[in-house]
Amino acid sequence: MNTTQPKIQLIRSQDYRENYANSVQVRVSVWDFFLAFGLVHQETPDQVTIENAQGIYISPQQAKALWNILGQNISQYEQTFGDIALEPQSHPLPIPHGPVH
Repeated sequence: MNTTQPKIQLIRSQDYRENYANSVQVRVSVWDFFLAFGLVHQETPDQVTIENAQGIYISPQQAKALWNILGQNISQYEQTFGDIALEPQSHPLPIPHGPVH
């Protein structure tokens, strides 16, 4: 039985890009999770616009792995820099509902 781990090589595809997002919406189906990343704009007190820039489908297993690694990294961040405060929102953002395509 071979117990050695394979060597992992990270490369970037030709269409690789990095963006900033201050909004993530999640839709769930039995087969996958859909994450829509975008930017929230609020020009007036009663109008919020979410401009989605990228949608990513991931498997339930990958979603759970992401949840675990985010939890570990948030814990380390807070140990180093202090608690992350979630600002109360004066206007709750709508949660989109609908089927995952």
